[in-house]
Formats: sequence, structure tokens, C-alpha cells
Amino acid sequence: MQRTRMARGWLLALVMMMTVVLAACGGKGQEAAPQNNEAAQSGAQDQDTEQPKEKKDVKVVLEWTPNTNHTGLYVAKEQGFYEEEGLNVEIIQPGTGGADAMIASGEAQFGISIQEGITLARVQNVPIVSIAAIIQHNTSGFAAPKDKNIKTPKDFEGKTYGGWGSPVEEMVIRSLMEKEGADYDKIKNVNMGSADFFTAVKKDIDFAWIFYAWTGIEAELRNEPIDMMYVNQYSDKLDYYTPVIATNEKLIQEDPELIKAFMRATSKGYQYAIDKPEDAADLFLKAVPDLDKDLVVASQKWLSSKYQDDAARWGEQKREVWDNYMNWLLDHKLMEKAIDIDKAYTNDFLPSA
Repeated sequence: MQRTRMARGWLLALVMMMTVVLAACGGKGQEAAPQNNEAAQSGAQDQDTEQPKEKKDVKVVLEWTPNTNHTGLYVAKEQGFYEEEGLNVEIIQPGTGGADAMIASGEAQFGISIQEGITLARVQNVPIVSIAAIIQHNTSGFAAPKDKNIKTPKDFEGKTYGGWGSPVEEMVIRSLMEKEGADYDKIKNVNMGSADFFTAVKKDIDFAWIFYAWTGIEAELRNEPIDMMYVNQYSDKLDYYTPVIATNEKLIQEDPELIKAFMRATSKGYQYAIDKPEDAADLFLKAVPDLDKDLVVASQKWLSSKYQDDAARWGEQKREVWDNYMNWLLDHKLMEKAIDIDKAYTNDFLPSA
């Protein structure tokens, strides 16, 4: 789950800015009419029995390959929480157009997104809405092997950075270096693409942008210590939500009860991951057995306290966080105009604390 994953979010945002097609969301299930059962050859009275409601098919699209950011979804499915809500949930991989485009169009009713992408998409009136923060605080940052001696953004000078060439990425690095009195023009940028962090830092680069919950934990397990500079250590405005669970405006208008049911079950899944990280890891591995067990368990333990953190309930989003990041983009001329923050996110579908 390297920082290159976040690059995909920005690229997908650009895709969404060009392509938005609203599709009809899944229809409501029909309740079967009750049947009368007559007790033959007895004086018993007729009794009506109601057949179970038809389950609603729901698609949830991931933004990347399965990882511990997604555990609550898999727990809710494996533990039957979705079934209890009358939902038949299918967790799918994103298509060529990306997860956000599938969510916005209704091809998938729900999916994993990022605040960065949603903010930029809303500038172009893409109807995607965040309905829960999976993790309360930004756990991403710049990482370098200890032997590179990169302790602060000032140490980026004279080093090679592996990224993907996004204007936002450049501005984050530039702004952090400026705070430290460093010169951005003294670093070398190379396109890292989807290269493995551990391979790249031994060959082509000195540092990269990663999520600690996966690549950082993997570094610990590999006994390859890193220095980590979380972006939110240097600016409150960069303490944005990544990742989030999102839906589209059409579903919010047409079937809010479906969203509430989905979020009740999903919240139970993430609460289970908070309370029982090792058991949650086992359930996740049952669904995705090809992942490294030691990494999944260690990552799950690390994330268990990060999902809810200081929020009143899992999934809670603060307007201040959305407003701060939008203003950061505006201040650095990375957005052409402000968006209506209150349409970009909502807490309305979360269960009560």
C-alpha cells in the first residue's frame, strides 16, 4: 500500500473531471406476499407466514488491491453483518475508469475513495460524496531508509525523490521544504511508477511517499528501519481523510435507507477490527488468503487504534478537516474555485455514537 496508491487517487480525479455518467442504482428489493398455511384434517385456525424479504444486491468497489484499510468491509461480510441488514454485498476491484468513476456513476453503490480526489472532483460537479472516514488522521508521509540520513524535509535537498509527477505532490513537498527553509529546486524527481519501495530505495531513489500502516509496518518486519515524516506533522491542513467510504448523490436522494443499512453493518465491521484486531485479521485473510499473514496481523494491530482515534465514533468527519484541505489547495492555486464543503461529505448515515 505504497504512496503510489495515492497517485492513482489524483489520476482518477482527473478521469472523473472528464467523465461522469449517472447510472441507475440498484432497485429496491420486493417483499413477498404472506402465504396462508391451513392445518389439514384438524380444527386449527389458518396461520399466515411471511416469507423473508429479498436481499438487495450491493457492490462495493475498492480503490486498490485489498489491504487493512478495507478490513471492516470484509469483517462485516464474513460475520454476516450485511446479511442481517438484508444486503447481499459484493466487494469488487476497480475497472479501468477507476473506483471514483464507478461510485459517481452508480456502477457501484459504494466504494473506497480519498478526500483529495473527492475535493478536486467536486470542483467539476462530480456527484461523489464521502459518508465515512475509515481512518481519522492522515497516516501517510515521506519515508527513507535510516542510512539515507533524511530526518526532516530540509534533508530532501540533494536527494532523489520517487513519485509520479503530480502538481499536488510537488506542492506538498515544496511547501514542507519552504517551512524548513529548504530549496525544492535542489531535489531530483524521478517517476517511481508502481515500483516496490524497498527495491527502489536500494537502486534509484532516496525517499518516497508511503502509508505507514502497510509499507512502514513491512519495513519493521523486514528489519529495514526507516525515518518517517508524516505530512500532518508539518501542516494541520494536510491532516485530511484518506481513505474514505463514498457513495453518490443519486443514491442519497433515492434510497437513503439502503445507505443507513450499509453503514450500520460496515460500522460494526470496523468496530470489530478496533476491538479484536487479530480476529479481524484472520477474517480478512480468510477472504484474501494470498496476502502475507504476518504483515496483515501487524498492520491490523497498528491500525486498530487509528480507525476511530479521537473521534466520538468510527467514521465521523469534521467540517474543519474538509475546509482546511480545500483552503490549502486554494492557497497553492491547485483549485480554480471553492466547493460547497457540505455537499462533499456527510455524517448523516453513520449510526449514533
